[in-house]
Amino acid sequence: MLISCALLGAPVASLALDGEGVNVGKNSVFTQLVSADTVERSAGQQYATMLQQASAKNALGPADNAQVKRLRRIAQRLIPYAIPWNERAKQWQWEVNLIGSTQINAFCMPGGKIAFYSGILKTLQLTDDEVAMVMGHEIAHALREHARERMGKNAATGIGASVITQLFGLGQIGQTVTNYGAQLLTLEFSRSDESEADLVGMELAARAGFDPRAGITLWQKMGAANKGAPPQWLSTHPAGSTRIADIEANLPKVMPLYLRAKN
Repeated sequence: MLISCALLGAPVASLALDGEGVNVGKNSVFTQLVSADTVERSAGQQYATMLQQASAKNALGPADNAQVKRLRRIAQRLIPYAIPWNERAKQWQWEVNLIGSTQINAFCMPGGKIAFYSGILKTLQLTDDEVAMVMGHEIAHALREHARERMGKNAATGIGASVITQLFGLGQIGQTVTNYGAQLLTLEFSRSDESEADLVGMELAARAGFDPRAGITLWQKMGAANKGAPPQWLSTHPAGSTRIADIEANLPKVMPLYLRAKN
């Protein structure tokens, strides 16, 4: 299912200038080493392949599935608030799908390609607010272009300093990006990327009218399901107790947004 930002109709024009919410600075300069179009095109191809494979195994949730409808409904509320974080999001062909799997997993690839695994919904028995926190976190990775940043860093390391002086000439950089692009689904983010995505995701959820305090119960459930250790999709995250403390510390920045959205 494609979701067009133009059709969502949320009042987002002033968000980037309202001075409220979290502040995580500008996107990394390493994103400039690679083409956003290249990264998003590669992500789209991999996402389509993943859906084809899931469909072949009868593991792709149909459009009339209750959980698929639920995920898409939540996404429709979140996506309009993504645009102020990244102007490219306005042109993304957003997709939201459900994959039948016991994995506690979810992601949003560059270009707005979202997938949830049924295991995260079933095992954790997520509320809508908790789903919004997970989805907001994953969308934040795409908005902050963490995959593009990681690929840029990898390309820079592989190419060497002599080529870094030619930042905007593709050539060898383009080839390196192509090589790393095949790994988008398994790309690991840094702890700072993960913490940044937590904050941005929490703000997205709050602006869309989802209770950001759900981040606390989400991480309590995560800890219980994984005996205190993060699941595979969050292997680079700080510990759950640290996550909860960070969420609590930042709640004053986003609670007014949530309360306003609810009124």
